[in-house]
Amino acid sequence: MSLPALVDRLRATLGVQHKLDIQPVRDLLKHVAPAAVPVGDDCAAIPDGEGFLLFAIEGMLPSFVEKEPWFAGYCAVMVNLSDITAMGGRPIAVVDAIWSRDAARAHPIWDGMTSAAAKYGVPIVGGHTNARNAAGEYLAAAVLGKADRLLTSFDARPGDVLIAAIDLRGEWFGSYPYWNASTTAPADRLRADLKVLPDIATAQLSRAAKDISMGGIIGTAVMLAECSQIGVTIDLDLIPKPAQVPIEKWLTAFPSYGYLLTAKPDQADAICSRFATREIAAAVIGSCNDQHRCELTDRAGESAIFWDLSREAFIGFGNALPETAAP
Repeated sequence: MSLPALVDRLRATLGVQHKLDIQPVRDLLKHVAPAAVPVGDDCAAIPDGEGFLLFAIEGMLPSFVEKEPWFAGYCAVMVNLSDITAMGGRPIAVVDAIWSRDAARAHPIWDGMTSAAAKYGVPIVGGHTNARNAAGEYLAAAVLGKADRLLTSFDARPGDVLIAAIDLRGEWFGSYPYWNASTTAPADRLRADLKVLPDIATAQLSRAAKDISMGGIIGTAVMLAECSQIGVTIDLDLIPKPAQVPIEKWLTAFPSYGYLLTAKPDQADAICSRFATREIAAAVIGSCNDQHRCELTDRAGESAIFWDLSREAFIGFGNALPETAAP
């Protein structure tokens, strides 16, 4: 498959299209009081005098909750912890909201959430329950965390390198685009792995990071570039991936543990070595520039623009898009 054809297929994926749905929120929040970190990051960051409280929330797709209630419950906790970690934080506690047709249908969801909370050592401390919802099962969870120093989506700079860190010790979860490197992993390993990004933030090795979301590696890179008002060039052949997984499938995957970070070139080895110590694959996959676009390249010498942020917004929370550009 040619690189331009791959770009077209990736742009059409549901994970990328869902990110475009965030754009209207930009206008709705115009009059919200300024925050320590602008809206559009993985978490809200609230100064508390000694650092930052981090606050995030995730909702699960109802179809996913219906078909895979246990795993949906597990993921509701896991993905929230990933958001906290992506900003250099350590999770403190989780709350949830479950709507179900009856208590029995909520039980596997609860079992999945409590299993994840126990594995990661982050308690569920409250929430909301409705067991009389005739419309079906709905699930959301929110998390509170704490950071001494922040990693944000707004602090990547031209001249930085782009690093991907992904736990490859997993397998696909059924037919879903979920790379499961969590449910069968030892609890002590999962807990220690969550500490890598906060430690990187404390050591001031990086300023910017983002967890790899349902938009995949490339969609996540575009969000990071848009918020930081930069461009990125990514070499697809440098992205860590399992040997037998096709690149297109991997680029649409949501990994249990996956992050993008930027850093000054002379800090890249120190960052990658911290992940290597945890047996997590990490590598420089590209660079940051001032072009306001995401460009993909490969070893065959092809290149293609995945997203031109100077002409087309992605999530909308960035100032790279000129006022005169088409919406």
